[in-house]
Amino acid sequence: MGIDPGLATTGYGIIQERATGYHIISAGTVTTPAQMAFGKRLHTIYDDLTGLMQRYRPDVVAIEQLFFARNVTTALTVGQARGVAYLAAIQMGCRICEFTPLQVKQAVTGYGQADKSQMQKMVKQILKLRSLPRPDDMADALAIALCGAHTHLPT
Repeated sequence: MGIDPGLATTGYGIIQERATGYHIISAGTVTTPAQMAFGKRLHTIYDDLTGLMQRYRPDVVAIEQLFFARNVTTALTVGQARGVAYLAAIQMGCRICEFTPLQVKQAVTGYGQADKSQMQKMVKQILKLRSLPRPDDMADALAIALCGAHTHLPT
C-alpha cells in the first residue's frame, strides 16, 4: 500500500505482485473539506486509512516522506496527516517504509527528476492501466506503492 499524505487530499494505492507483474487492487483518495475542524480532518484520514488497511490487509505500507516545503504551514499540516497515516499502519501491524519524492521517481522512472507526466505514464505502463491514473494524489500513491514493492525492505 502506498500513501501520499495530505490534509485536504490523501492518496492511496494498493497493489499486488503476481506472476504477470504488478496489479492494482484499489486506489483513490481520502478528502476532507477545508471548513471541517482540523482535528476532525485528521480523524477522518485516520478512520478511512484504517478501514482500507482492515479490508485489504497490506503487508507493507509505503509513505512519502516530507522532503521539502516552501510553506511552513503546509509542511506542518502534511506532516500531521503523515503522522496519522503512520499511526494507522503501526496499529494495523504493517511494516512501514518511507521514501522521498526523489527515491520514488528514481524507482518508478529511473530518473530522479521525472515530472508528473512521466511518473503517471510509467505508473500506467507498469500497472497496465487503460488511462493515466488520476487524480494526482492517487497516481502519486500508486507510484509510492511501486517504489515500496521495488525496494528491498527489511524484515
